[in-house]
Amino acid sequence: MELITNVSEYERLAKERLPKMVYDYYASGAEDQWTLKENREAFSRILFRPRILVDVSHIDMATNVLGFNISMPIMIAPSAMQKMAHPEGELATARAAAAAGTAMTLSSWATSSVEEVNSVGPGIRFFQLYVGFMTNDSGLASYVASQVDRSLSWKDVKWLQTITSLPILVKGVVTAEDTRLAIEYGAAGIIVSNHGARQLDYVPATISCLEEVVREAKGRLPVFLDGGVRRGTDVFKALALGASGVFIGRPVLFSLAVDGEAGVRKVLQMLRDELELTMALSGCTSLREITRSHVITDSDRIPRSRL
Repeated sequence: MELITNVSEYERLAKERLPKMVYDYYASGAEDQWTLKENREAFSRILFRPRILVDVSHIDMATNVLGFNISMPIMIAPSAMQKMAHPEGELATARAAAAAGTAMTLSSWATSSVEEVNSVGPGIRFFQLYVGFMTNDSGLASYVASQVDRSLSWKDVKWLQTITSLPILVKGVVTAEDTRLAIEYGAAGIIVSNHGARQLDYVPATISCLEEVVREAKGRLPVFLDGGVRRGTDVFKALALGASGVFIGRPVLFSLAVDGEAGVRKVLQMLRDELELTMALSGCTSLREITRSHVITDSDRIPRSRL
């Protein structure tokens, strides 16, 4: 087995092992794939302001999400059709998430049922009720699009609350306007997401939208982020900009393709280790100590005369 030292290496190995059609389905974005690239590059433009001479002999990464205690603010995003990556698919992912003490989200387009996933043992699991998909000439995309109700609107969030006591998170929010609506219609949380850059190209990277959403939320509900997270440093940056946690998608698929459950476990462990190191080198011993003062963004570098 090749020595793997960071999460991104799994994509190269997965490309070598997966059928081209499967790899392209997992890896691709919409149209020109500008947003797909920007989801990663936007993280690289955020710099650190580390603090020194802080006792970091004990670092606590545990947190609580919607009443569930998890070991770290890194969770697994819904990713479709995982058995195309590995025969055990979502079952392997569920076991890896449980072993890491974190949450897994089951996709609406999973290749394993809710019952099958639950059969692997206890764990913290969310379910994605998906309401959008990219459309092109592929048979799969056309089929999925045909299953989506285009009349879906904010009123349906209210309707969902009448049939379940489960907390409802709204995914795909990237603006203050939709943040206000999510709060107005009773969402329990927001996931800042552009759906892995697979739907509408030329929307900003999710990390670039995060602060706008967090400012509008004003602490009234938790805000999470997915899209482009490949390093523990990315997790720290998201937390510094106000996220309560992050979700990872493609790293799970690629590591699953390379080494099944063990691959997903390693991805989660590498991200955890990198986050812990970043916290130590930044002088933070707990998640609540990670603040906006620890990072510099593009907006901080704009001269005041131009604001």
